[in-house]
Amino acid sequence: TAAVDLSCVWHNLEYMVCTWRPGKNASSDTNYTLFYWFDGLKNRKKCSNYSMHQGTFECIFNLSFPKVTNTYPAISILIRDDSEEIRPVCASKNPTTLVKPATPRRVTLSKVNDAIRVEWSESDTFPENCLLYEVEYHNCDLDTAQIIKVIFHYLQLTDFFSMYLLSFVDRNHTSIPSVDPNSKYVFKVRAKPKSECYSSKLYSDWSEEKSIGEKTDSTFYFVLIITIPLIVAVSTIILLVYLKRLKILILPPIPHPREILKRMFGEQNEDSQVSKKL
Repeated sequence: TAAVDLSCVWHNLEYMVCTWRPGKNASSDTNYTLFYWFDGLKNRKKCSNYSMHQGTFECIFNLSFPKVTNTYPAISILIRDDSEEIRPVCASKNPTTLVKPATPRRVTLSKVNDAIRVEWSESDTFPENCLLYEVEYHNCDLDTAQIIKVIFHYLQLTDFFSMYLLSFVDRNHTSIPSVDPNSKYVFKVRAKPKSECYSSKLYSDWSEEKSIGEKTDSTFYFVLIITIPLIVAVSTIILLVYLKRLKILILPPIPHPREILKRMFGEQNEDSQVSKKL
């Protein structure tokens, strides 16, 4: 009857979301209640923001500490029902392993000379320099890509056959050098806690995709490649036919002398035959 598969995520150091499923022997009308407490909290608190979706319970409660805090107390969580037939479950969670940053917002792109500069807003709930960012982008005209890692301002460039390009940075902006000015690029950004600040391996959700530049229309160029030779060929044929007719008008063909003599004698024979008949 006890709740199973308890999982909690600490979103942006602001609130925690815990989910669980009912025990296989629990009745369908079981009303689980979540309580939590930690060192420094006088009394345990009850989570009241419940929801249920496809058989999974979820409860959200506010959880925040001052940004100057270097250590976080363990969070104790109790899930039970008022009925004595439901077995309670108690778990202790290390909050630093549950941290999930918020999705980076206000992603902006700009062209600077032959590079693209990417900027985004930083979360104001994390201590300074406690987040890494990952920028994923790709050239819409190419299937090959590169991986650019910028960690602590050290640049490492590696060739990699992929549909995407990755750039790892430890600040809220980066530049992608030597881009094709005639191609369209698509970018998105996500954040990850630094290991020296938190033990969590959870990434934020990807930001909304942003694009810059225009994708080359291959259909237009294909039609252009086919159309130009065809126009040239038709124009050449028309020109040759026109020049041939023009030549005949300007320089009519001179008949062969034999044809002239044959025509003259042929006309004389016809005249003589006519005279004899008369």
